[in-house]
Amino acid sequence: MFQQTPSPTPGAGGTTNAEAMKSMGFDHLIHNFDFLGWIVFVVLTVMSFASWYFIIANAIRNAMVRGRADKVINGFWANGSTQDAIRELEAQPKGEPFSKIALDAASAVAHHQQASAGGGRLAESLSRSEFIDRALRQAVARESLRLEGGLTLLATVGSSAPFIGLLGTVWGIYHALISISASGNASMEAVAGPVGEALIMTAFGLFTAIPAVLAYNFFNRSNRLTYAQFDEFAHDLHDFFATGARVEGK
Repeated sequence: MFQQTPSPTPGAGGTTNAEAMKSMGFDHLIHNFDFLGWIVFVVLTVMSFASWYFIIANAIRNAMVRGRADKVINGFWANGSTQDAIRELEAQPKGEPFSKIALDAASAVAHHQQASAGGGRLAESLSRSEFIDRALRQAVARESLRLEGGLTLLATVGSSAPFIGLLGTVWGIYHALISISASGNASMEAVAGPVGEALIMTAFGLFTAIPAVLAYNFFNRSNRLTYAQFDEFAHDLHDFFATGARVEGK
């Protein structure tokens, strides 16, 4: 007679699978990293911290700029004299862009007047209007560039983080195949750890990229509105300093 094979203990397979699933956790991932795994993990971690730093910094800066914009602009036009307006602009915080644009225009007017009084070649080569226009263009370009600080990094993180996470995914799948080859079977115990590593790396890459992409799009939209205010204010300043009066009705 054939010897009867003992039947598996009820629940043994479930227990084995449950223990294998434990190896798919983050703790197992950290303790089983190889050199490439650590590189991918560290790069994604640095990207995540850097993107969140610029997200928070840009959010605070944009909120301050937008919150002060109307106050600075209306305060400038409400002053009875140009000198009082300039003194008020000089009292604004260092990072306030609208006051810096107006101060550059006022500085250009003063510089051109000095050159004209001294008979310099500057007054001959550039008219007052042209000199003010050039100063305003430079000021608007400078302040616009400052608002874009960190956006290049956010765009880079948003576009590259999923692919870096995918590299970790491919590497984890490769480990799973090596484990299957070494053990000779495709049991849950053999592949759970490497597959868990692959899935976690995929999720980590997406969690790093998604906030960066959303923030980049949000700040681009917010900055475009601020750029429009820069241009409008600069045009009014040009009219005011070139003709001595603000052109109304724009």
